[in-house]
Amino acid sequence: MDVFDEARDRSAWSAAVLLCLISGGIGIVSVDAFRAQWSAGPTAALQLAGMAEAGVLLASLGLGAVTHAIARTLGGNGRFAPTASLFVVIFWVTDLPRLIIAAWLPASSTFVQAATWTTWGFGYFLAVLLIRGQHHLPTHRSAAAVSVQMLAALALLKLGPVR
Repeated sequence: MDVFDEARDRSAWSAAVLLCLISGGIGIVSVDAFRAQWSAGPTAALQLAGMAEAGVLLASLGLGAVTHAIARTLGGNGRFAPTASLFVVIFWVTDLPRLIIAAWLPASSTFVQAATWTTWGFGYFLAVLLIRGQHHLPTHRSAAAVSVQMLAALALLKLGPVR
């Protein structure tokens, strides 16, 4: 049990940043607008990709920070660095299968939508377990702490714009 307590107190910033950059890169390359921009001029496309990567990284860290803040508000006692960094790792690890599928299939296809909902549900489950363990909260409070961010992530990053 001491191993789990020790692991709970360690942050995973390098893994979080690396997964953000990989996932953001896969997501950017799979967008038709990026491909069209690349055809017009690779320099501008790479600049746009860099800005998008920075945005994905900042948004991911923001989601982790908000998760930590809500958990603390609900009575949790976890530390910031492990909570935020592990939340980002869980979020992107569970989203990688969807990103890889969406790189080859259109985002509106049924298979991509099913993968979106499946990976989102699995990520939500793991995030609830993370907050429950990190902040020593009951499951229903952990679910409440994670809900806002996961719904925002679902709407903004996974489902994409409404057409």
